[in-house]
Amino acid sequence: MDLGLKDRVYVVTGATRGLGNAAARELVADGAKVVITGRDGKRAEDAAAELGANAVGVAADNSDPQAAARLIAAAREHFGGFDGILISVGGPPAGGVAGNTDEQWTAAFESVFLGAVRLARAAAAELTEGGVIGFVLSGSVHEPIPGLTISNGLRPGLAGFAKSIADELGPRGIRVVGLLPSRIDTDRVRELDALSADPGAARAANESRIPLRRYGTPEEFGRTAAFLLSPAASYLTGIMVPVDGGARHGF
Repeated sequence: MDLGLKDRVYVVTGATRGLGNAAARELVADGAKVVITGRDGKRAEDAAAELGANAVGVAADNSDPQAAARLIAAAREHFGGFDGILISVGGPPAGGVAGNTDEQWTAAFESVFLGAVRLARAAAAELTEGGVIGFVLSGSVHEPIPGLTISNGLRPGLAGFAKSIADELGPRGIRVVGLLPSRIDTDRVRELDALSADPGAARAANESRIPLRRYGTPEEFGRTAAFLLSPAASYLTGIMVPVDGGARHGF
């Protein structure tokens, strides 16, 4: 199936590793050009170099108010266009209600929530018909995840924001989509499992609650993201797509 990605230009934030990187890889594999970002400029450049000539790395922090304009300008400068953005950011610190500090909440709000709002707002101002804004969220949008109180608090609100702007931008032909990963086998998920006294047992218990009985691979997530961002998904907007092996038991 031709996704129609050839020579389309996307910004993918938080893409030096994990889910953002997986999405960027699949976009490039299908012919797109990507600007990938990370807080560490050297890591962003190295990650882009691994993807070849159709990727460029730019240092950017999602919480920086100036980041959005710089990234869109980089897309136009390096590849001559801007067709969409996938907003991904590393997960906030683990912890419960008594353990997370005000400073952790504030930093996470700036990066996970307000940073994403700014990026989406800037993208909306620059995109034309056929453009797309994607959010990497979490299964916690629907079901809170034990031990991730900050994420549980912020991700559902960001999903609500995404749904709101889907309604606003739809008449302009701009789509808005969200991805809700659960147990994808990334460094982040392995770090969360490692918080248990027995990481192996924790993983086995998590897998036992997933109908497919395994964690997803980054490639599986990346292919889903590439499809949703592509012209092949041109009639999909305002949706939140679980990428979780069936872990969410509701409709």
